[in-house]
Amino acid sequence: MLKNILILSFLLASGAAFAQVAPSVRGGNSTLWVGGEFASFTSDYSTQTRIVGPGVNVDFNLTPRIGVIGEMRWLHWNGTDSQTQSDYLGGGKFAIFRFHHFTVNAKFLVGGVWVKYPVKSTGGSTGSYFAYAPGVSVDYRLAHRWSVRGAYEYQILPSAPGFAGQPSNGLTPNGFSVGVNYRLLGVR
Repeated sequence: MLKNILILSFLLASGAAFAQVAPSVRGGNSTLWVGGEFASFTSDYSTQTRIVGPGVNVDFNLTPRIGVIGEMRWLHWNGTDSQTQSDYLGGGKFAIFRFHHFTVNAKFLVGGVWVKYPVKSTGGSTGSYFAYAPGVSVDYRLAHRWSVRGAYEYQILPSAPGFAGQPSNGLTPNGFSVGVNYRLLGVR
């Protein structure tokens, strides 16, 4: 009888010990990425040349598929007759496709766009506009904390250009950006 009690207690104790092996709490799937980029856009007001410049982004992934993104871009080079554009946009993104180290994301951003128009045609007028911008990006994971990103964005400025005595039919600047991202937080 004592032998049976010892065997039974050994079996029960080993089951209880096995139950303690699994972690009691697991971390979330969130990650935080920051990055820099170089962008080239057509302004839709004067398309003789593309305006180019640097930018930064912050990308917070709530889950492996859903995240929020913020972008700032300063397109101050190569503009026709001193034309510039500065973008401050934020919104959501969704990972629509994943394959090995590649992730394709759809994004939709809203925010403000500041434009300095060409001096010769507008006298150097400036404008600030509400904008919304659908886009797509492709991330390639280089290493555990590093990735490269290429993106396309189509901005819609419904109230631009807003000059007195002229129709404001809206502008649609659009362009490409390439950059490098670094993961600050998270395990993926």
